[in-house]
Amino acid sequence: MNTFFLANTPLFHGIKEVEISEMLHCLNAREKKYKKDEIIFRAGTSVSEIGLVESGSVNIVVNFYWGNSHIFGHVGKGQVFAENYAAIPGQELVCDVVASEDTEVLFLSMNKMLTTCQRGCAFHSLIIHNMLRISAQKNLNMSSRMMHTASKSLRDRLLSYLSEQATLNGSAHFKIPFDRQQLADYLAVDRSAMSNELSKMQKDGLITYHKNEFTLNEAIHHE
Repeated sequence: MNTFFLANTPLFHGIKEVEISEMLHCLNAREKKYKKDEIIFRAGTSVSEIGLVESGSVNIVVNFYWGNSHIFGHVGKGQVFAENYAAIPGQELVCDVVASEDTEVLFLSMNKMLTTCQRGCAFHSLIIHNMLRISAQKNLNMSSRMMHTASKSLRDRLLSYLSEQATLNGSAHFKIPFDRQQLADYLAVDRSAMSNELSKMQKDGLITYHKNEFTLNEAIHHE
């Protein structure tokens, strides 16, 4: 396990590599690789571990009774997933966790994480602190998605999302983590209608794009 990489993730922030090596055994750490589109956790099951993405990325996918689905969230390299469900014994997942590309995941026992060791070591307390910060950030991210999908206008949803991405990247030129279908699912819109709207926005001079690479032109960048 790459302790140098782990030391630079939000979950292990502030914890030294030698301390991480010791913690991994205590947390019943295990690694597993997944192929693109392979299901990591399935809706309807309960989990006792959190997952930390070591390489690749995963999507949180909500499936509806009639067969369609929407991407509810995206988890990139260094981020964690399923922590809320793992913290509540027996709580069933309401969505699938799916590898969006070839992905490697580090699984950690939530019970071991939340139960401080007998020594009461500082780095164990720190990982709990880090988990609370991660949960708070995810709540903010959920609020952002609600903001993006609040408008009935397709263009406004796209502008809201793209504007946020520009801010997060600190540049009007950036790449998004979704392909067209994934972006449509995330914004809860029809893919064809969204693609048409993107073309119109480019013709109107608001954006320039190629695949998942976007540039916000000055007219929209200053709004």
